[in-house]
Amino acid sequence: MAEKSEKMTKQELRAPDAFQLYGAEASDWLMKRSQIIGAAVAVVIVGGLVAALVHYFSNRGEEQASKQLGSALGVLGRPVVVTSEQLQAAPGEEPPFKSDKEKDEGIVKSLSDFRAAHKGTDAAVTAALPLGKAQYRLGDYDGALASFGEYTKEANKKDPLMASAYEGQGYAHEAKGQLDQALASFQEMAKVDSGEFLQGMGQYHQARILVAQGKKDEAAQILADLKASQANTAAGRMATERLAVLAAQGVKVPEPKTAPAAAQAQDAG
Repeated sequence: MAEKSEKMTKQELRAPDAFQLYGAEASDWLMKRSQIIGAAVAVVIVGGLVAALVHYFSNRGEEQASKQLGSALGVLGRPVVVTSEQLQAAPGEEPPFKSDKEKDEGIVKSLSDFRAAHKGTDAAVTAALPLGKAQYRLGDYDGALASFGEYTKEANKKDPLMASAYEGQGYAHEAKGQLDQALASFQEMAKVDSGEFLQGMGQYHQARILVAQGKKDEAAQILADLKASQANTAAGRMATERLAVLAAQGVKVPEPKTAPAAAQAQDAG
């Protein structure tokens, strides 16, 4: 029984995290949960993102580029066929994609064409983020790193999606076996405002990389701090699970250096 438990913990530690499988861009995060919230709702939210981007760039004097960005991003809302009945598109609509790979290839083509036509615009910089995500999913890690690198360099540092760009950059480095660079990207991710959907994930990813580098004690400290400070977030819950895996492997779980979330809230009050 103990041997089976040990085997399972090793599998858990090696298995890709849910965030890693789908990336952490806001649209990816929503689409991943489409089984729960419904594909239609996810598409509506993505559509709302497009509308917000159009409004944002219109106010900044890039109306033409922003409108065309909305069109280029429309490919994100096209579904992937699940049943044979879905192969038939409704009048006036684009047909669904036959596979996730075909959809990502469509995203890459649409956004690459858009960026080539609108070089130097804020809209082109914005398009680099979903482009990088699609390139990553297709296994084009060098292309993804170039896209994420442009976004992190050119986009507003207070952009709420900056954390997502650093996360994608970290994943691409990780996929290439460049763990030091991946760790650096996740450290940058932890420094920026990540919003609720990625809160604490920068620290969590750092711990993952440290485990992969054999630095389990350092990883355990980060996870213990994350568990204590953000117990009610997704990252905090994932940290708790990974700490249990490390403990089962004989790693001593340290005391957190940060105050528990409840204590922090009480002090703030």
